[in-house]
Amino acid sequence: MTTAPLSLEHIIKPSSLTGGKIPVLFMFHGYGSNEEDLFSFAPELPEQLCIISVRAPYPMPPQGNAWYAINFDAEKGKWSDDEQAKESREKIVHFIDEACKTYHLDTDNITLLGFSQGTILSYAVALSYPEKIKNVIALSGYINESILKENYNKKDHTSLNIYASHGSVDQVIPLEWAQKTPAFLDKIGINHAYEEFPVGHGVAPQNFYSFKKWLTDKI
Repeated sequence: MTTAPLSLEHIIKPSSLTGGKIPVLFMFHGYGSNEEDLFSFAPELPEQLCIISVRAPYPMPPQGNAWYAINFDAEKGKWSDDEQAKESREKIVHFIDEACKTYHLDTDNITLLGFSQGTILSYAVALSYPEKIKNVIALSGYINESILKENYNKKDHTSLNIYASHGSVDQVIPLEWAQKTPAFLDKIGINHAYEEFPVGHGVAPQNFYSFKKWLTDKI
């Protein structure tokens, strides 16, 4: 399938289905990476999914991209540009709408798969707009409440499903940040699974098979 000139650069693996309601999975890579990264999972995922891997909007030469800036300074230490993250949240929501319309995808069966910064944005989109998203696979990330839409907790999240996982020796995003996820999701009534694997900032093979099984049961 040829990619259309939409608002965000992307690559696509078409569904095995030729008609009817086609489920879609959107992939969002981590800081400094690109759309090719998570796309390596695509051949192993359920064939009925249309898989769209999206490039973040802010270039990081030579070959990477970011959803928002992460800054380092002597006084504040490492800090994230939350305003830019909110802009990316809205760019993603707009892109999902235009991609579903352009590629004739089922807007009632949308899954987001993120890694690291892509997970942080996937949470932000799904928790802010639970009416749009069915499933989230959240790998090696955490929930940044400050980039969620105001009054997100007043919305109905009961149709949303989330699978979250983290490396127990993650050297980039502390494990304790991810461990806050289950209680947060319980509080707003979201059906979820949470797992830890003995790896650093990455996806172990057993992690892949676990979320693949979870996804197969949900789509």
